[in-house]
This record gives sequence, structure tokens and C-alpha cells, in this order.
Amino acid sequence: MPTRTRFTIWRPLAAAAVTALVAAVLTPATAHATTPRESRPVYSYENAVREAVWVDTRLDGDGDGRTDRVAVDIVRPREPAERGRKVPVIMDASPYYSCCGRGNESQRKTYDANGDVVQMPLFYDNYFVPRGYAFVGVDLAGTNRSDGCVDVGGRSDILSAKAVVDWLNGRGTAYTTRTGATTVAAGWTNGRTGMIGKSWDGTIANGVAATGVKGLKTIVPISAISSWYDYYFQQGAPLYDSGPDWLSNYVNSPDARARCAATQRKLVDGAPRTGDRTPLWSERDYVEDAGKVKASVFLIHGLQDLNVRMKHVGQWWDALAEHGVERKIWLSQTGHVDPFDFRRADWVKTLHRWFDHELLGYDNGIDREPMADIERHPDQWVTADVWPPKGARATTLRPAAGEQAGVGTLGLRKGGGTATFTDDPRLGETDWAARIDTPTPDKAGFVTRPLTRDLRLSGSSTVTVTATPTTATAHLSAVLVDLGPATIRDYAASGEGITTLTDRTCWGESTPGDSACFKETKARTADVDHTVVSRGWADLGTHADAGKGGPLTPGRAYTLTLDLAATDHVVPAGHRLALIVAGTDKDLIDPPADTPTLTLDLSRTSARVPLVGGAGAFAAATTGSAATAPGAGLLDGVRATQNPYRVP
Repeated sequence: MPTRTRFTIWRPLAAAAVTALVAAVLTPATAHATTPRESRPVYSYENAVREAVWVDTRLDGDGDGRTDRVAVDIVRPREPAERGRKVPVIMDASPYYSCCGRGNESQRKTYDANGDVVQMPLFYDNYFVPRGYAFVGVDLAGTNRSDGCVDVGGRSDILSAKAVVDWLNGRGTAYTTRTGATTVAAGWTNGRTGMIGKSWDGTIANGVAATGVKGLKTIVPISAISSWYDYYFQQGAPLYDSGPDWLSNYVNSPDARARCAATQRKLVDGAPRTGDRTPLWSERDYVEDAGKVKASVFLIHGLQDLNVRMKHVGQWWDALAEHGVERKIWLSQTGHVDPFDFRRADWVKTLHRWFDHELLGYDNGIDREPMADIERHPDQWVTADVWPPKGARATTLRPAAGEQAGVGTLGLRKGGGTATFTDDPRLGETDWAARIDTPTPDKAGFVTRPLTRDLRLSGSSTVTVTATPTTATAHLSAVLVDLGPATIRDYAASGEGITTLTDRTCWGESTPGDSACFKETKARTADVDHTVVSRGWADLGTHADAGKGGPLTPGRAYTLTLDLAATDHVVPAGHRLALIVAGTDKDLIDPPADTPTLTLDLSRTSARVPLVGGAGAFAAATTGSAATAPGAGLLDGVRATQNPYRVP
């Protein structure tokens, strides 16, 4: 299991801050302190410098014979530069600044008559610029005011953002206009950069960090992708009915759409709907380059995010841990939601301390605090010194036939017999879990007895199945389910676990064109009888090679291991833990070409589940006196998941 690493304090800047920044940052009452512990809003936001530059990416993605330039909008405090002081940078590189907007209120950049930014979306500039940071909003190549073409996580996306980090550190060239020859240097910054962003923006932060670029000191990826193959497929099973070419066209500027046909064709040809791994996907797999990451990572994700799914967290987090990257994590009960909208006050405070530590070098103690914050119940959080915890051990749980066909047991002992189900693309995980105690033809379910003790799952699971199909194509789903009453965030509803209110609260300073006041939110909850804890999918045709599928021979048995998404969940005493194996998970994967019936060999089927306390904890929780399991009946859950996502 990953071990916790300590953060390294940037001592030289902390020392320099004593002499260079103490007068500006500390109030007279605290000016005697030797080292600042918190940056304070001592600079004018209204009087901040707002400017635009175009950074040369050294690429010619649109094939017009000149290297592409990406637009970089900057908001920075005026006073430090006037006093000869340099400031660090918080940077959000995004494809969404003009097409779609950022944040819960879908804010877009707006500009004055000179082309300088008036409204920068989100609160980062309002809050951090008065505290001595510059904020930089980068239009990815092919979007808004930038040249080039969007290539959905590939070289253009990543290197267009990396070029800005290089320019901030004196290694690149920028111009005062999109087509002019007048260059401009970033003499106002010390080059120390932190990247932040949700979804595609956070994905860019992951990708730039995986280049190992110098000057990038930390990233804060929120609901971010770690491998684009795993956004569109899982082990050959398609998650969406479209590919990256659709997404590129969606965010490209009108100019880019007119000139980027060659890029679009590469995305179509390189990402076949077969689900095979191709060189296009290898280029967009940041996990493979985790060893190059020098920046610290503060990762935030929703445990029920069905857009950028938790698989992205598990594989990225484990790879970073393997390479000793400094890291911190928040895991919420929400879907695809920004922490500003599910834990606002704590988020702003924590992010402030994180950037102060990582970019200003302040010894504020955040490196000595617990590594993980986990939402157990709506608005109820716990912490963990290390995540996953050291006591979490992969434990083999085995299904066995029960007294009724299709209603089996789950335990430590090896079972026998078979279980048969027929793929029904009209049904999904909520349907299967709701009827877990009833034999149905669309699933195979296996359930523990009611637990006598709490049982915590923490980390990533796998499920190995040996299945015999009746057709040449078959998709498989495996889910772990907590069976028992609970109040959870309603991640399947509009808002994915939050409700947006009308009242506003303010986070930073405002100008007439850029308000720091945002609509408040509250948890949207649901009372349920079951909660899906973790999910995984695969095309059975990838049994021999996870990167390439093939036709199946009806009547032949195949063994396949499905990767389940990372999780952290406590199954309370009195609840039951279930493993369900079925076919198409409606709206979460696409169905196969055929409608197969599959027979599982239960003696060769098992789940490897990360349990805190391992097999001993499972044995203790499933022995002794416990409440009687409910009889067959319909168990309520969140409404059936409807997946509109094709946009991260």
C-alpha cells in the first residue's frame, strides 16, 4: 500500500519572505514574527494589472505554416512589481473559457475594448491576487483566442499549457498580440507555478505535471482524467457512443473548426470504437509518466463521479505513490462536483494554506496534517493519516451458489457450482441491487450475511470471472454494493449531490466586472436501501490482451479480471456486502453487438477487495449473532443513472 510522504518546505523562499514580504504581508501587530504563516489580502484587486499575451507553443497544429500561439490572460497585483518583488502563479489552462463556461454558474471570460480580461471565471483571481499571487487563465490551443487545434489530451493540449509554464520560467517566447512581432517577458514572476482546474482543466494539470516541466511546483486536479483511454473505454468496453473527435469539435473555436480537419481525422482514425489500445491512447496516458512528476499533488474527486470515474483516481494515486510524489486527497460523496460547491469554506481555507505552503514556502503545518479527508455522510467528514490506510489488505472473497438460483453467498471459502444470466441492456446496477434477494435472469448476485461489525473498504478492487458465453461478443459488469439503509448525497440527481441556492457569499474582492460572490449550495440527499460502492466493466473479448479484443467462441470458457474503481466506504454493522456480476450496465457502458447468456464457474470466480484488517476483519464481521437478512423485496436506491456525459 502507498506510504505517506512528507512535503518539503521551500526554505529559501520562506527565508526570503522574511525580509522581502514581511512588511507587505504582516500587520503591525504580527510584524515581529520570523516567518509568515498566511498570505493576507494587502494588495488592491481593483488596481491589479490585467493583460494578455500570446505564448509560442513551438507547434503548428493547424498546419498554417507558423507556430501556434496560445492566449494567456493575466491578473496580477500591481504593487509587488512596483517594489521590485516577484510573485508566484496560480494557473488554470482550460478549453472552456468561451464555449461552455467554468464553475457552477458557467462563467466565461469577458474582455474590455483593449482585449484585456474583465471577468475571470471562478474565485481564484478575486481571492489570491490580493494575497500576492498572479492568476493566469490559459486558452488551450484551438479554443477561444488561441491558435492551433484541440487534440483532447494529446501533444497540443499538454504542450500548449506547458509552453506557458516555460515562458513563466524564462524559457519561452510570448508576444503582445496574436500575430505581431513584439515580445514580452514575465519579469514579474518568480516562476513558481501551481496548476488547478476541474475535469478537463485538471486533466491538463495532470498531463503537464507528467512532462516533468521545471517550475511547476504543485497541481490541484479536481475530478480529473489520468488516462484518456479510460475516459472512453474500460478494458475494451465502450463507455460512450462517441470518441475524442466529437469532444474536440465541441470545444474548438469556430476558426479552429475550419482549419483542423486533419486533427479531427487523426482522432477518428486513432481511436477506433473497437476499444483497442492504440498509440493515440498511449500518448494520452499520464499514468505511464508518473515517474516524471516533480510537482506535489492535491487531488479532489467524487466517489460517485460517473463522468470522470474513480478508476482515474486509483491508478494515478498509486502511480504517484510508487514514485514518492508528495500528495494529499479529498474524496466526497458527490458526483462530478467542485469542492467549492460541496465544502466551500473548508475548501477555500485549505487551498489557501496549500498554495501558501507550496508556492510561498510558508511553514503553516499543512504538510503535517492527515493526508486524506473522506466524506462518510453528507457534510460529515473524517480524516486519515495515510490513504489508503496501512491496514488495508487485498482480501479474496468468493461467491458460492445459494439456496435459490441467482441468489448466492459471498465469503472466504471457495465455492462451487455455476450461475447464469442473460445480458439485458435495459437494466443497470440500480436495478440489479434493488432485486438482489430475488432471482432475476439479468444478474448473478452474491451476498454476505448481515455484518456484526463495521467493515471498511479502502482502495481498488478486482473481480476475476470465468465465464462461458453463448455469443461471439459479451460485455461484463461487476459492482460492489452496501445493502442497508443510509442517507447519501443523491449523486444521480441534477446537481450530482448538491442543490444550488439563491443566496450568495463572497470569497475575495470584487470589481464592477468581476464579482467574488457566488451562489451558495447545500447537500442534496436521498434515503436509500442500498449504495453502489465500486464498479468495473470489461469486454470479455479482451480476456487474452487487455489492449486488444477479439471474437469469442460460444460455449468456450474464458477467464478475465475486471478492475473496479477505487473507493473508501464503511459497510456498517447490520448491513450486507454484495457482489453482482452482470452484462451491460445501462447508461454506463454500451451494449455488445449480441445479447449473450453467460454462465459463471463459481469455483474460478472471486473478488479481491481491499479491507481494513484483511481477511480477519471480514471473518470477524461475518460471524456471531447478527440481525436477520431481510426477505426478498425491492430495495430503494438512487434513481436509475442516466448518463448524458460526453464532456469531462
